[in-house]
Amino acid sequence: MILLGSTGSIGVNTLEVAKKFSMGVEVLVAGNNIELLNKQIKEHNPKTVVVANKEDVFRVNHPHVFYGQEAILKAIEDSSSELVVNALVGFLGLRPTLAALKCGKKVALANKESLVSCGAFINTAKIQPIDSEHFGLWYLMQNRPVEKMIITASGGAFRDWDINKLQNATLADTQKHPNWSMGQKITIDSATMMNKMFELLEARWLFGEGKEKKIVYDAIIETKSLIHALIDFKDGSTTAHFANASMQLPIAFALECKMQENILPHVDLLKVGSLEFREITRDRYPIWQIKDELLKNPSRGVVVNAANEAAIEKFISKEIGFMDIAKIVIGAYEKFDTLPKSADDVFALDEEVRRYIR
Repeated sequence: MILLGSTGSIGVNTLEVAKKFSMGVEVLVAGNNIELLNKQIKEHNPKTVVVANKEDVFRVNHPHVFYGQEAILKAIEDSSSELVVNALVGFLGLRPTLAALKCGKKVALANKESLVSCGAFINTAKIQPIDSEHFGLWYLMQNRPVEKMIITASGGAFRDWDINKLQNATLADTQKHPNWSMGQKITIDSATMMNKMFELLEARWLFGEGKEKKIVYDAIIETKSLIHALIDFKDGSTTAHFANASMQLPIAFALECKMQENILPHVDLLKVGSLEFREITRDRYPIWQIKDELLKNPSRGVVVNAANEAAIEKFISKEIGFMDIAKIVIGAYEKFDTLPKSADDVFALDEEVRRYIR
């Protein structure tokens, strides 16, 4: 396989699963964690390695090291592997997704921004989602009429904070996720609930447009992160996907479609004791006010994503407060209402929105 984002949490878990199934790694793509990358190279012996920055090339212990996005695209095009695991963070993961699909490869997708920004121009037939929520929905799907698909959220770092204190939240505060440790950006997105908005958009592209199939997409908070997805069927029954929180389960199914091995310990409901569910409210998560309209117009996801990434840059550099992230995204969503007509339009609109935010 080709692994994009090998040193992130999903990349690390993917290599663990690959080792379990004795799957070879042809290409490793990583960012700045060269120390971990060198350990991965020693263990998995890839043919090609790509890093983010030119100055890091000499630090990599491998004879075939390249850098930058063009090198990622070339590595995908030149490889014989039929599977690309895209665990890159941010909009920069879109071109590799498009390149892999153009080459006829299967994409195990953890890069949310690919479908959020460009879902209208991506054939999802060759995409296997490896987010826990989409995996849960896929796992529950049956040949019965579906009324509603529900994914769950942890609530992020501020789910129990006094709402009046949120404007003063710092970058360090956003990183205190209640259930697990993730990368900086996705943990911020969890705190704003943007992460869940993106996952709802992904679900809409993956499982069908609600307008045609009349499927409702929604999210709720489940504080222990043991239920990842639920489906309401039209007959009145509801099924839920329970699993201990680990990316290794969806990754295993993406790597081995007939996967029948034990990957995780089962959830012990007696030890769990009880579960708590909460509504995602607009006062704590202001971005939620555009959720329904965005799901009706999912091609505008590129605007939301670009504005969010640009706003997060401003938040990290202390130009704006935490609650300003949602204000900026909503403002951009209201300003830019032109729908892209091609993937090229997506890239152009992305840049236009970022210029506007900056």
